[in-house]
Amino acid sequence: MTNKLIKKPDYVKELLAVFHSHLKKAELIDKLSDYHENDIAEAFELLKPEERKHLYPIIGAEHIAEIISYSDDAAKYFNELTPEKAARVISFMDSDDAADIIDSMEPEAAQKLISLLDSESSRDIRLIMSYDDDEIGSMITTNFIEIPNTLSIRAATREVINEAGENDNISTIYTKDADGCFYGAISLKDLIIARENNTLLDIISRSYPFLTDHEKISDCIERIKDYAEDSLPVLNEDRKLIGVITAQDIIEAVDDEMGDDYAKLGGLTAEEDLNEKTFESIKKRMPWLIILLFLGMVVSSVVGMFEIIVAALPIVMCFQSLILDMAGNVGTQSLAVTIRVLTDEELNGREKLHLVVKETRVGFLNGLLLGMLAFIFIGLYVATMKQTPMLHAFMISGCVAIALMTAMAISSTVGTLIPLIFHKIHIDPAVASGPLITTVNDLVAVITYYGLAWFLLLDVMHLA
Repeated sequence: MTNKLIKKPDYVKELLAVFHSHLKKAELIDKLSDYHENDIAEAFELLKPEERKHLYPIIGAEHIAEIISYSDDAAKYFNELTPEKAARVISFMDSDDAADIIDSMEPEAAQKLISLLDSESSRDIRLIMSYDDDEIGSMITTNFIEIPNTLSIRAATREVINEAGENDNISTIYTKDADGCFYGAISLKDLIIARENNTLLDIISRSYPFLTDHEKISDCIERIKDYAEDSLPVLNEDRKLIGVITAQDIIEAVDDEMGDDYAKLGGLTAEEDLNEKTFESIKKRMPWLIILLFLGMVVSSVVGMFEIIVAALPIVMCFQSLILDMAGNVGTQSLAVTIRVLTDEELNGREKLHLVVKETRVGFLNGLLLGMLAFIFIGLYVATMKQTPMLHAFMISGCVAIALMTAMAISSTVGTLIPLIFHKIHIDPAVASGPLITTVNDLVAVITYYGLAWFLLLDVMHLA
């Protein structure tokens, strides 16, 4: 009996049909209630501005706020609304989503919109925007429930029920002491099953993990992932709870961190996007390109130092790119492995040494195997295609094989050591980028190859 694949419905197509069906308000709202806001946001993207403007008053500000929260380009929707209506939509959004949208607007438009908000929304958004983009405080949401730790079980349950209509993040309830400082957290499940004769203090987790508002996001990622909670409280310097980091925020933070690391591996100073201006892209790429230019000059000057071997045996030039490419490849592989390990865990001295030895051993063994292949096939190539005596041909291929094996082993070591050194001196190891490692390994490979060719082919074998 074969299992048939379940055909996934095209919700966006269905929603477009709903939007174009000219249903009455009550029918339209009823239809939309069957779909997730993310799918509605995708369908919204495909509508014309005039069609969206017609739908805004029908759907209502609160539902529009939920839909826009899932959009990648929310600012354009606010340009289709009057400032007063835009402010009303913003007031229904989570404070972190609202802050992101306002931050993407022109300063004048953003300030005007904030001035139209109610005092609570305005205060929350200004708080979030007061933090630097790389600080935990810039990611918080004020959508949480906090209750005094002195309440009875019955009173705490009643308070949670009252606040649940205004807050979505209710799986964890936070508590404060008489001074308003963070005291601990309660699982909603524990509160529900608690007996009347229990006290709130009996079910409060006092050692609940928390973050502080000025911590760097990059420093907290692994800690946040390890706790795997739906939300984590964020405290200020007075131990007051100012907001929470939700699971969705954590996913976004990890995604942003991976994007930044990927950009740095590509030799960029920061991640780029499709709509970025040309000049901004140039600014991000230029610093590393300048560094690599001067490193490239060093590599070229080193090649010039070996012009004697090139003049005596021009054929060695044919295999320079082979050595350089393979050295660069294994160096970049070791770099990727090292950064991945450093991202996941803190290594002690012995573990770092083990990593270096392991990567060097892998590079050496791979070089040994590839060197043997190079020895055979390059020897046959030089003998047959270049009409070179068989002994001389295999002397040349032997030199290439030894250089390949040596360069790959050294490059693996370099690709591991550089990010470890950067990490030790508190520089992001991702800045030991692919282009940098490749250029450094080019230098290593050139010296190794031409040095061996000079020693083995000229001084020992006297082939010239």
